[in-house]
Amino acid sequence: MEEKMYSWKMTELKAVFRFVESPLPELNEHEVLVRIAGCGVCHTDLSFWHFGVKTKKELPLTLGHEISGKVVAGNSDWVGKKVIIPAVLPCGECELCKKGRSNMCQKQLMPGNDFDGGFASHIKVPYRFLCPVPESVLDKYPLKELSVVADAISTPYQVIEKSELESGDLAIVVGVGGVGIYAALIAKIRGAKVLAIDIDDEKLKIAKENGVDATLNITGLDFKTIKGSVIEIAKGMGVSRYGWKIFEMSGTKAGQEMAYNLLTFTSTLSIVGFTMDKPEVRLSNLMAFDAKLIGTWGCKPELYPAVLDLIATDKLNIKQFIQLFPLSQINEIFKNTLEHKYTKRSILVPDHE
Repeated sequence: MEEKMYSWKMTELKAVFRFVESPLPELNEHEVLVRIAGCGVCHTDLSFWHFGVKTKKELPLTLGHEISGKVVAGNSDWVGKKVIIPAVLPCGECELCKKGRSNMCQKQLMPGNDFDGGFASHIKVPYRFLCPVPESVLDKYPLKELSVVADAISTPYQVIEKSELESGDLAIVVGVGGVGIYAALIAKIRGAKVLAIDIDDEKLKIAKENGVDATLNITGLDFKTIKGSVIEIAKGMGVSRYGWKIFEMSGTKAGQEMAYNLLTFTSTLSIVGFTMDKPEVRLSNLMAFDAKLIGTWGCKPELYPAVLDLIATDKLNIKQFIQLFPLSQINEIFKNTLEHKYTKRSILVPDHE
């Protein structure tokens, strides 16, 4: 019997995902077919599905860009390999790629945006920048759980690299959900003193239990009170009052405004969370504090092996921060994610054979 693939398609904004079955796709010489093991649910997917952010490919479209799986067809050097599919697939040849900024390649392809993504049984992708998963990692985690490496872990890894975080620095992570928790843990691995800020006591509790030095629930607090509290916490940690590294992971207007308000002398604020809302900030603070404001987009494929090494060497534990669901429950999972019913990163696992 001919093998089929299936996917869950987004057909219009805020609509339910529709189940579609089709023949396996044809491949060109640069592509392989990956049988998907797991695909994480990201805030970016919600932005496409619910908040009106435009996808590059016209609808209908299969969302999902946080993908792990096994290569089952295509280039013979890749068939049989277990891989992470980078959320940003660059061309490898352009000016930005050659300058080490491949995550910003203007010919990049993003699963679930430029082409059909990972909420499916299979996906066809260019193979050039796939990241093989070593056995040392697979000995610790099944492949489906490693899908979060494609974005939720690698994105904060890249932004921490860009921030020039040093051992002994104060790292302030605003929002310790499915992505922010990894920023906090990676900063801790790098030797920083880490303060986690959120409005959810359960998320802060998980962060504290996993080695974060201090937490602050800012529910109902004004900016002045929050900054005063952070100054006192920093004092208690014995860290410098200068050069704070602030990571905005919440993707909310309130979070971005608050994170900006925390700028102090020679600070660096990294914006990772995404929102369509426009914050109101005084840009002159950047001048007055000689501070930096930087962004990040995904993670360049060259950094993925280093991320996997953190997992292989037991420096980074991921199991506590993920939860698995059958892909057939996608409509319920998206609704619950929109309503903030989960404290962990959801991974959808194909369940139709």
